[in-house]
Amino acid sequence: MLQLQHITKTFNANKATEVIAVQDLTLRLEPQSFTVLVGANGSGKSTLLNLIAGSVYADKGHILLHGDQIQRLPDYRRSRWIGRVFQNPLLGTAASLSVLDNFRMAALRRSTKWLKLGTGVVFRKHVAEKVARLGMGLEDKLAQPMGTLSGGQRQALTLLMTVMTDVDVLLLDEPSAALDPRSAREVMEIANRLIAEDHLTALLVTHNINEALRYGNRLIQMENGKIVRDYDASAKRVLDHGAVISWFDYF
Repeated sequence: MLQLQHITKTFNANKATEVIAVQDLTLRLEPQSFTVLVGANGSGKSTLLNLIAGSVYADKGHILLHGDQIQRLPDYRRSRWIGRVFQNPLLGTAASLSVLDNFRMAALRRSTKWLKLGTGVVFRKHVAEKVARLGMGLEDKLAQPMGTLSGGQRQALTLLMTVMTDVDVLLLDEPSAALDPRSAREVMEIANRLIAEDHLTALLVTHNINEALRYGNRLIQMENGKIVRDYDASAKRVLDHGAVISWFDYF
């Protein structure tokens, strides 16, 4: 379980440019839940993800994962339990390295499990089996440079690398926003499947209303650093595109 208790984050405190990005926010994400977060630009969505991931620290409040306080742990330590996928598919992979070498780097960032295996037969088999889960035929392209793949393929592989070391929480920061509609849908379907199959607790930030309605079992809206709407699965099911649009002056 991931809990945020009375979290506040202010940038440029006591200056003319002061911004209270997150205000006394409390949020509880149940194990194996899939929550979708929407909000206008500047509502605090990205700051919230940064606070959970450890990219920035809260000024006040507590963040607990499985009952343990993690709000002062740096991001590299939290990455053992918390994985994050960004909007730009180029950020999650090294273009000049092979697919296999990218998986090797991802494994080493979070675990010492594969330190002595290099990219030998055992590791290659492990990666091939993982990649086959995508259903994209990429298990036959492990020696291919990552930069020769499409944005959708790279983002799908980034998703897989993020969860391959058994993280508990997956943060999805607009993972389909930079993709064409077909690739975006494919990546989101893969994400949805991995979340279910790996029993992850997931938090998706999106500006895409169709995604907000299609995925997840909870929908929350942020505004001015606060949660202003919170719909559980049953309430979310009766929402439509027009209802969500009405929440915003612009989206």
